[in-house]
Amino acid sequence: MKKSILLLLPIGLLCAACGKEKKQEIPLTQVRQETFYIDLYEEGDIQATQSKVISSPEISWRYGDLKITYVVDDGQEVEAGDTVVIFDPSEVRKAIVDAESRLEIHYAELEKMQAQQESDMEEMMADFEVTELSLEISRLEYESAEYEAVIKKKEIELNLERATIALEQAKSQIENRKKIQKEELTQKKLVINQAKSELEDAYNTLNLLFVTSPSPGIAIVSQNNTTGLKFQEGDQVWKGQPMIELPNLNELKAAIKINEVDIAKITKGQRVIIRPDAFSDSLYFGHIQTVANLAVNKERNSRIKVFPVDVLINSYPTDLMPGLTVSCRIIIDEIPDAVYIPLNALFKEGIQDIVYVKTATGFRIQEVKTGQSNADYIIIEEGLKAGENIAMANPFLVAEADKSSKKQAQ
Repeated sequence: MKKSILLLLPIGLLCAACGKEKKQEIPLTQVRQETFYIDLYEEGDIQATQSKVISSPEISWRYGDLKITYVVDDGQEVEAGDTVVIFDPSEVRKAIVDAESRLEIHYAELEKMQAQQESDMEEMMADFEVTELSLEISRLEYESAEYEAVIKKKEIELNLERATIALEQAKSQIENRKKIQKEELTQKKLVINQAKSELEDAYNTLNLLFVTSPSPGIAIVSQNNTTGLKFQEGDQVWKGQPMIELPNLNELKAAIKINEVDIAKITKGQRVIIRPDAFSDSLYFGHIQTVANLAVNKERNSRIKVFPVDVLINSYPTDLMPGLTVSCRIIIDEIPDAVYIPLNALFKEGIQDIVYVKTATGFRIQEVKTGQSNADYIIIEEGLKAGENIAMANPFLVAEADKSSKKQAQ
C-alpha cells in the first residue's frame, strides 16, 4: 500500500476571502471509477466511399492547351446533363474552319479530276474506234487480195498485222488508263476521307470542351496542384486530369493518416468517434475500415512517414459533406472499472508520483501507483478511491504565493 503523507494547510490560507484580499482557490477534481478508454486522436477529412470523377477531355495536341473559361461553383448541386466545365473552344473552331476549307478544295479537285478523266477516256475511245476501223479495212483488203501480185499481197498482209497490233495496243492503253484513273480517284477519296475525319474529330472535340455532369449530385471541385487552389477560370489543365468529383453522399468515410509510431495500435474494426470541426457539438460514429500496407510521406518534402487509414461512418450522415475536416477519436482499448484522474492532477516528488487529496482540514500528499494513460487521463492502480477530491494544482505552492502577496501588500 502506498504511503500517505499528511500535511495540513491552515484553513485561513484556504478560505475564499480574508478581509478585503481574495485568496486563490484550489481547483478540485473527483477521482472517477468507470470504463477507461485508451484512445488516439487524429485529424482527417470527409470523403465519399464511392464517387464519379469528371476529368478534363483527352484531345489531340493539334488543338493546343486546355484553358478553363467556366467551372461550376464548388459545392453546387447539379443535375445530370448540366454543364460543369467549359474550355476555350477558339483553337478547335479555327481547326473546324480550316478543315471545312480543305475539304471543299478536295471536293473541287475531285470533280475536276473526274471531268478530266472522262475527257481523256472519251479521246482514247475515239482513237480506239479509229484503230478498230483501220483494222477492219485492212482485213477486207487482205480478203480481196487473192488475185493481187505477191508483193502487193505481202504489203496488205503487213498492214493487217500492224492494224491488229495497233488495236491491241490501244485496248491495252485504255485498260491501263482505267487502272490509273481508278487509283487516282482512290487516292483522292482517301485524302477526302481523311479531311472528313479531321473535320469530324474537330466537331467531336468541340463537344468535349463542354463537359456535362453524368449524374445528379454535389460538384466538388478538385485542387489545382500548380496553384494550390481549386480549379478556376483561366487555369490551364492537363489532358485527362481529374477536375470534379460527384460523391455518393449515402456512404461517407473519414480519411486520416496515422504516424508510423502509432500504426501498430490500429486494427480493422476499431470504434471511432468523429467530431466535425465546423459543428463540434455533433458526434458521429464509425469504425476502421482499411489500413494501408505501405507508408507515405506526410507532406511532399517531409521525411515523416504516415499510413493512410479509412474510417467508415456507420450511419447516414445528413450534415456531413465531402471536404469537411474532422477530429477522429480512435478507441484502441477499453479497461472496465478503472480508477483514473486527469493527467494535470498528477505531480512528481522526486521519482514518486503523488496527488494532493482534499481533507476536512486541508490537503495531504498521497503517493500513487499509475497505469495506462490516454491524452487526458491516467489510471491509478493504488493510492486512491473513487469519489475522493484531489487538487489540480499544488495547494502548498498556492498557499506560499498567497503569503508572499500579503507581505508585499503590507
